[in-house]
Amino acid sequence: MDKMEHSHRRDRLMAAIGPRSVAIIAGANELRRNGDTHFPFRQESDFFYLTGFTEPNAVLVLTPCGNKAETTLFLNPKDQAAEQWTGRRLGVKAAPERMGIDQAFDVANMDEELPTLLKGRQSLHALFGFDSTFDQRIFSWINKLKTQRQTHPGEFINLAQTLHELRVIKSPVEQQQMQRAAEITAKAHIRAMKSCRPGLGEWSLEGELLAEFMSHGARFSAYPSIVASGENACIMHYIDNDATLEDGDLVLIDAGCELDHYASDVTRTFPVNGTFTSEQRDLYQLCLNAQKAAIEAASPKARFGDPHETARRILTQGLIDLEIIDCESVDVAIEKGSEKRFLVHRCSHWLGLDVHDVGMFEDNGKSRVLEPGMVLTVEPGIYIPTNEQMKDVDSRWQGIGVRIEDDVLITESGNRVLSQDAPKEPSDIESLMANGL
Repeated sequence: MDKMEHSHRRDRLMAAIGPRSVAIIAGANELRRNGDTHFPFRQESDFFYLTGFTEPNAVLVLTPCGNKAETTLFLNPKDQAAEQWTGRRLGVKAAPERMGIDQAFDVANMDEELPTLLKGRQSLHALFGFDSTFDQRIFSWINKLKTQRQTHPGEFINLAQTLHELRVIKSPVEQQQMQRAAEITAKAHIRAMKSCRPGLGEWSLEGELLAEFMSHGARFSAYPSIVASGENACIMHYIDNDATLEDGDLVLIDAGCELDHYASDVTRTFPVNGTFTSEQRDLYQLCLNAQKAAIEAASPKARFGDPHETARRILTQGLIDLEIIDCESVDVAIEKGSEKRFLVHRCSHWLGLDVHDVGMFEDNGKSRVLEPGMVLTVEPGIYIPTNEQMKDVDSRWQGIGVRIEDDVLITESGNRVLSQDAPKEPSDIESLMANGL
């Protein structure tokens, strides 16, 4: 991603917090997995949004209208011995030119250098509450200035809402990145469908997904892949992926790649043997009809909650028509909450650098208005597990879980489904699976 993109984001943030303010944003540190082994490093999303920098142990300081510098990066220095073991570092000298920032310092000198950036500032903005240890360090710098009788920030503001609202609207560069991530994810879902057959393990399909992600340069999943066959599909965040695929069952796959830190999030549900049963097709078609209408409802000037309400009414009516819900009308069913045990989750969340991306869902107590550049998921689902709660439901419906999810970009004229390449019409799925690999 071009350094000018990150520079523009920093400028927008500095304009939002105003002059005489200072913002401090810490990057992620390495996390130990076990023994002397670490998890693959993944940069903190807010820090990446503002820098594009992918090394650990770094801190960004923004000082709008500074006399000498407005952007300062603290980072690990060059170290030949360390780099031989863990990889190359950018280093202090190269950072300003490469990253498009004003100045850089060795992170080991931060306690000495950073207090000088706070002097004369009225308000301090930081992501308070995310890392208590770093919060304490910030206040130690303030206390140092107090001890020296230096002017220091007296107002402390959580940066989260300001920064996260900037992240809600995706730039053209971000939209392109997310489009590519969704395209790769669609290919992975197609590969899983083609590979599927009774007797395989859920883990085998997970392996097909990962292989497809990596073959296109997306090394990591945006979240643990859900490969849930049979009744496992009624568990929202099922990630065991250790069951055998049984003939006659459905399999629900909720999986998306992460490409250059940007997430995709796609769900498809399909028959293990390639052919829907009558009951499976009825519930699947109902979910698909609801999803199509919900996507249609996701448009500029509509509200964030509109897709959910649209899907809920269609799903509830469908469950009444199938005699799964015993009620005379949708309004009465919803008033009673009769649909809630089948419709477990809401229909949408924001998508971006995080799979459940940042940003408010409401504005002044009302579901917020959708705007061009926003990206959200649309994912209605129907779940009928075999348990005591469903004892009044005909057994032919029990053990079925269906969810269909796409990534939707709000545009000036409506929307664009980023993940549209993944088949979801039942006839298209059956045709694809009949042909196999």
